[in-house]
Amino acid sequence: MIKHRIALAALTAALAAPLAQAHETWLVPSSTVLSSNGYVTVDAAVSNQVFHFNYRPLSVGQSLSILAADGSAVQAENLVQGQLRSVFDVKLDAPGTYRIAVANAAVMASWKENGQPKRIRGTAAEIAEKVPPGATDLVLREVATRIETFVTVGSPTELKPVGEGLEMVPVTHPNDLYAGEEVSFAFHANGQAAKQLKVAIVEGGTRYRDRLDKVELLTDEQGRIRHVFARPGLYYLNAVMTGKSPINPDMERRLSYTATLEVLPQ
Repeated sequence: MIKHRIALAALTAALAAPLAQAHETWLVPSSTVLSSNGYVTVDAAVSNQVFHFNYRPLSVGQSLSILAADGSAVQAENLVQGQLRSVFDVKLDAPGTYRIAVANAAVMASWKENGQPKRIRGTAAEIAEKVPPGATDLVLREVATRIETFVTVGSPTELKPVGEGLEMVPVTHPNDLYAGEEVSFAFHANGQAAKQLKVAIVEGGTRYRDRLDKVELLTDEQGRIRHVFARPGLYYLNAVMTGKSPINPDMERRLSYTATLEVLPQ
C-alpha cells in the first residue's frame, strides 16, 4: 500500500508564488568533499519530497552564484534544464570551500487601478516609480530567498557572511559535519543576528519512511543553534523569517534560507 508522506513547507524559487508553500527547493552536489581538484555535478529541483525530483526543475539562470575560496566567481558548465530538474557541472580547480547558491531578492507590489488588479516586481525604486498615485488596495512585500550548498577541495576554508537576506553563518564548517558530534550554526538577517528564528532540519530519504522526522530548533540571542546529527547522510535545512520590513513599516517581509548539508560517518 502506498503511504502518504507529509512535505516540509518551503519557499519555491518563484518570487511571485503564494506565501504558503508545500514544496522543497534544493541543490544537491554529487560530492561535498574532494581530496583533489575535479568536477562536481549539481542537481537543482523543486520537489514534494526532500531530494527526490518529482515536481519541477529549479530555474537557476542569472540567480546562480558559485564562489571559490578566494571569493572569485566560477562559471557553471553544461547547464541543462529538464522537466524535473536542472543540472550543471562545477569545475573545482583550487583548494578550499566553494559556495554554490541560487539567490533572489525583490519587492513585489499588487494594487487595483480603475478596478483592475495589477502586479509588478522589481527594486524598491522601480516599485515607487511604477505604482500610480491613484492606486487602491496597495500591498507591498519584500521577498528574498537563498538556496545553497557547499563543496570543499582538501581542507575547509572560512566562509564569509554575505550580509544580505537570511543566511547561515557557519560556526561549525558545513563540510566538517559528523554523525554524533554537536555542531553549531548562526543565522543572520541582513547582517544582524536572527534571534528566535525557527530552523527546521529534515534527514533525506523521506520517500522511504512513514514519518518526516523533522527537527525544529530555535536560535538564541546570538542567532545560533546547536544540534547533533544522529546519522550520516544528506540533510535539508530551512528557515523562514516573516514580519514588517525595516525599509517600510507598511511593507511585509519574507526571508527564506535553505541549505543542503552532508553529514559523514565517524
